[in-house]
Formats: sequence, C-alpha cells, structure tokens
Amino acid sequence: MNGPRVKPGADDKAARVRLFLMDVDGVLTDGGIVYDANGLESKRFHVRDGHGIKMLDRAGVRVGIITGRTSEVVDVRARELGIHILRQGALDKAAVLREVLREQGVPPEETAFVGDDIVDVPVLRVVGFSAAPCDAEQYVLDTVDFVSSRPGGMGAVREIIEFLLKANGTWRSVTAKYFEGKS
Repeated sequence: MNGPRVKPGADDKAARVRLFLMDVDGVLTDGGIVYDANGLESKRFHVRDGHGIKMLDRAGVRVGIITGRTSEVVDVRARELGIHILRQGALDKAAVLREVLREQGVPPEETAFVGDDIVDVPVLRVVGFSAAPCDAEQYVLDTVDFVSSRPGGMGAVREIIEFLLKANGTWRSVTAKYFEGKS
C-alpha cells in the first residue's frame, strides 16, 4: 500500500470528530510486548504519534485511550502526552466507550476510534470515524473508514491525525508555526 485507503465520506466523518480514542498495542505500538528478566514490561512508542496527539489537543480535540491490557508503561506515556481519558483493562471496549461518551458529553458520531484487532470491531462500528494501521487484521481493515499507509507503532496514528486535522479545517492553524514561522 503506497498511500492510505480512504472510504468515500471519510473526510466528512473525520471533520465532525471532537473526541479521538485509540487502542494501544498494535496502534500506538507495533503490538509486541517485551518483558525483561524481572518481568518488567516495556513498549516502544513512536515520537511522531505523540506529536500528533499534541496537535489534536491544540486543535481542541480531546484524546483518550481504551485498551484491554493494563500496563504502567501506558500510564507513563499517557501522562507524558497529557491524555486524561485513560481506560486500561477494558474487557468490553464497547461498554467502556459508552461510559466515556457519557462522561465527555460527546455523541458517537463525533467520536473517532483507532483499533487493530477483533476486540476493537464493536467500537469501530459505533463511532462516527473509524481508522486502523495498515497491519491490522483484515476484518478490521474492511470495517474502518481510513486505513493508514503505516503500521501500528510506526506513525500510523500521526497519519490518521493529520487526515483528521485537514478534514476539520484546523491543519493550517495547528501547523502554522512550523510552516509559516508563526507561534
């Protein structure tokens, strides 16, 4: 795949997003779980995904994580990025999504979710804008509005965020300081 795969109408759906939620393993990471000899877990995150999350925040889009696993490493990364919506150990992601939407006061059609595996499908079918890294399971790729050209943990989230920011018209203002020298 050279570029992203975008279903018709995806840009209109992305333009309405006020809440951007994502899975971790296979989305923000490459899906690998590494343990050291003491059983301590580590994960590798891509810095460009993190910067994309900061750009979403500057655009006024709230960001959150819904993940089935529980990991201190994810707590650390979420704090570092200023992500306050963090739900770990979510065995029923659709139920957790409904809870988050109630708390945030955002309807499903103004919500995005990025997932990569079978446990994400129920959520991907409910939200207004759905996306996945290119190395997600085939049934996920068939479900979503946007498939990035990059795999999970390798800038896929950033590519999805850039599409969303362009669709909602905030790309120029959020990136002006980089391209136009404005701060």
